[in-house]
Amino acid sequence: MALNIVLFEPEIPNNTGNIGRLALATGSKLHLVKPFGFELSDSRLKRAGLDYWQHLDVYSYESIDDFFAMHKNQEFAFFSSHGHQSHWDIPFSDNLFLVFGKESVGLPKLLLEDYKSHLYKIPLYSEHIRSLNLANAVSIVIYEGLRQLQ
Repeated sequence: MALNIVLFEPEIPNNTGNIGRLALATGSKLHLVKPFGFELSDSRLKRAGLDYWQHLDVYSYESIDDFFAMHKNQEFAFFSSHGHQSHWDIPFSDNLFLVFGKESVGLPKLLLEDYKSHLYKIPLYSEHIRSLNLANAVSIVIYEGLRQLQ
């Protein structure tokens, strides 16, 4: 049983490093879509991922179009604060692609429109917060997926 974590244009190396560690711990694959806000050789990425990065299934794509061309027939769940469905309602399945946007602005509007029926959010219970840290959000979703699949 494997899930796919997809980060579109990640900006913060520490988040990506932590998500890489999470991917390895959960048997998930990590997909990174360029452009990145850092280099894959960045020491902050390596520090957050510790010495686990070498064991990780990580794939890199030049663009959103490149990514979708490679995975056009797959199942997707997209995450945004604009979603109307909860992450608890995702029909998790083996090999599902869980797609997260960049830290500063989230997913591109085109994806939000094109995949409206596959758009989910993690409920927030305070009006004083707009979003969760990306690494925390990915952790919440991955472990909910594993719970449902077991």
